[in-house]
Amino acid sequence: MRPSELPGRYGRVIRDFERLVAATDVHAVVAGGWAVWRHGYVGRVTQDVDIVIPAVSQEVVLRVAPMFGFDVLPVREGMWPKLTHRETAIEVDLMPEAGIPGTGTRPAPVPIRHPSVYGGQAGELSFIGLAGLFELKLGAHRAKDVADLVELIKVNPAQLDEIRQQLEQVHPDYSAELSNLIRQAHEESG
Repeated sequence: MRPSELPGRYGRVIRDFERLVAATDVHAVVAGGWAVWRHGYVGRVTQDVDIVIPAVSQEVVLRVAPMFGFDVLPVREGMWPKLTHRETAIEVDLMPEAGIPGTGTRPAPVPIRHPSVYGGQAGELSFIGLAGLFELKLGAHRAKDVADLVELIKVNPAQLDEIRQQLEQVHPDYSAELSNLIRQAHEESG
């Protein structure tokens, strides 16, 4: 499935963002709730779209976004850029490379990496790979992120070894956290 195949108004948002990505030759991947949905947890519902972009592309994306149907929202200090899709009023959260997921009291141990590491290609919008999604969700470590990961573990058991290997290369804590989440998923599955 391509991001542009998302249902309804979310598909319209993605198609407009795909046009932006193609015109600027930017690397970008869809992350967040829609990536969770794409990777098999179809019960996941979200109200926005999260897109990882390169740090060097942030300025150009914000500059040309209005030409592709987006309004750039004022950025609060310490926050990442946001767009609003004019036609649908759906927010698009831009997750810039080198940004630190998590909270002020619990920041991720590693920053967001370049979208190409997560499977992105220049000029195309794609979904983040499953291991990359685990990396970002472990970094954010909000309750809903933990719940997403438990559900993804349940529906993707054959990919857990590959995910673990990739997470070990990113940060050693991520592998230990994955083990705990796998235990939790097994307990919930009975």
